[in-house]
Amino acid sequence: MLYSYNIRNDKKFLRNDYETAGLWEIPLVQRQKIELNNIKLLACSHTRLNEDEQHRQYGVHFYVDDPKFNGIYNYPERTLQKYAQYRFLLTPDFSLYAEMPMWLQIANVAKNRWCGAFWQSRGLIVIPTISWSGSQSYSFCFDGVEKNSVVSIGMIGCKGNKLGFLRGYNKMLEKLNPQAVICYGKPFEEMQGSIVYVPFAHTRKEA
Repeated sequence: MLYSYNIRNDKKFLRNDYETAGLWEIPLVQRQKIELNNIKLLACSHTRLNEDEQHRQYGVHFYVDDPKFNGIYNYPERTLQKYAQYRFLLTPDFSLYAEMPMWLQIANVAKNRWCGAFWQSRGLIVIPTISWSGSQSYSFCFDGVEKNSVVSIGMIGCKGNKLGFLRGYNKMLEKLNPQAVICYGKPFEEMQGSIVYVPFAHTRKEA
């Protein structure tokens, strides 16, 4: 009985530690200041513990396959020391695909923001990663991010549906009015806003 009581009141079980926003009470990633000159990114799969002096001024991105970072939501403390070495973190890009049911898309947005709120609670600088699927996702996919924040988006896989991507991008600008957008990959010419372009090639681990 005591075991059940402890589980029922475990913060990692309830995930109710942080301020929330929106209908689905998605955890809120607070707006933070960051110097936008010389932004460099390193894939989470290339991070190392206590042996990466060469990349300490990089931010860490999660624009990789979900299985490479799924554990950070279930076991966030395990990677905290490793990620704390770096200049800033983008929140994990848990996938949003149109063929996913809405409950899973909502859960993936919430996991993205929860990880960001957790890292901020531990004193790290965090930039929210924003993604969307179809227009139905617009009702939740921008929640949990303060207006006028610096945000990040990824261009992987969007070339095949340019119109749909631009609709979501413009909706993001309308909803969040971001101070700047760190863009992983070459942006479309039609994209408005203050864009910080980080080429794919500049995010790979140097030899």
